[in-house]
Amino acid sequence: MSLINDSFQYFNFNFYGELGMYKNITVVGSGVIGAAWVTFFLSRGLNVTVTDIYEESYKKLKKTVSHQWEFLKGNGLSDNVNLDKLVFSCDLEKASRDADFIQECGPESLKIKHELFRKLDTYTPPSVPLVSSSSGILASNIQTACNNPERVLVGHPFNPTYLIPLVEVVGGKLTSKTIINNVMSFYSSIGKKPIHVKKEMKGHIANRLQAALWKEAYGLIEHEVASVEDIDAAISNGPGLRWALLGPFVNQQLSGGGGGMKHLLDHLGPPMDEWWQDLYPTRLTEKVIDVVTRGVDEKTHEWDMGQLAKTRDELLIEILNMKNKHHNFN
Repeated sequence: MSLINDSFQYFNFNFYGELGMYKNITVVGSGVIGAAWVTFFLSRGLNVTVTDIYEESYKKLKKTVSHQWEFLKGNGLSDNVNLDKLVFSCDLEKASRDADFIQECGPESLKIKHELFRKLDTYTPPSVPLVSSSSGILASNIQTACNNPERVLVGHPFNPTYLIPLVEVVGGKLTSKTIINNVMSFYSSIGKKPIHVKKEMKGHIANRLQAALWKEAYGLIEHEVASVEDIDAAISNGPGLRWALLGPFVNQQLSGGGGGMKHLLDHLGPPMDEWWQDLYPTRLTEKVIDVVTRGVDEKTHEWDMGQLAKTRDELLIEILNMKNKHHNFN
C-alpha cells in the first residue's frame, strides 16, 4: 500500500467554503515557484489562471503540474478539484481581469517587477491583493510602481511550495494592515502556515536563518574541519530532527528542563556566546565554491536525484501528518 495513500492528511481537512473573497487566483510566471503555487492552489479547489510571456511555457507548466498532481492525487483533495480549473494566457490583462488574488512569481528583477506590478495595478480593482513571491526584493521597492501601493506585499513560499506550509508575509511601508490580515487569513484557510515578518529584511526570516547555518557549514569545509558528508549528517541526524518538529526557541526551552529557557541560558549562555564569537567569517569565494561543489559531487554522483526528491517529499508528508495530529507541533 502506498505511503502517500496511507498517510496524506495534510490535504485532508474541510477548508472549502472558508476561502472568503479569494477563489479566483492568477499566478504570474510559470517557473519552478509559479508552477508549484499552481499545483497547490488547484489542490485547494481554487480557479487558477496562469500567465507567462511565452506560449511554449504552457506545455512545460502542464507537464510539471501533472507530475506534481500525480504525487498529490487521491489524497483527500476536494471533490471540486480538477485540472479543468487551470487556464493559461500570455495576455497579462486578460489573465488578471477576473482575479480575486494575484500571486506574482516573475524573475528576481526589480525592473521586471515594476513593469508587472504597474500593469497589474491598472488591470485589477484596488481590493485585489498583489502578492509577490520574491525571496529578496522588498515590497516597499515594488509598490513604488503602483497607484494603489497599499495592496502590494510579499508572500514568500518555501520549496517545494505545494508541500511546505510556510509563507512569509511581508508588507511594505505603504501596505494596508487590512490587506496583510486578509492575506494571512487566506493563506491559513487553504492550509498554509503564514508568518508575519514585521520588518523588511533581505532574505526575510527563514532564508536568513538558513544563510547563517550555511555560512558556518561552508566555513567548516573551507578550514577542513569535516567533510560535506559528515556536516550533512551532523544536521540531518542531529538538531535537524528536532527542528522539523519545534523551532529553535522551544527546543531550547525543553533543553532547560524544569527551569526552562532561563535555566538553560544561565548555564549554557556564556559558552554559546563564545561559540558565536568563534564562528567563521565565511565569504563565498571561488575556493569555497570549488571545495563545497566537489564535496557534494563526491557524495551524490551515483544517486538518482529524481528518486531522492520523491522520497524526500514522501517523508515530508509523513512529518506533516504527524505534526498535524499534535496541536503544539503546528
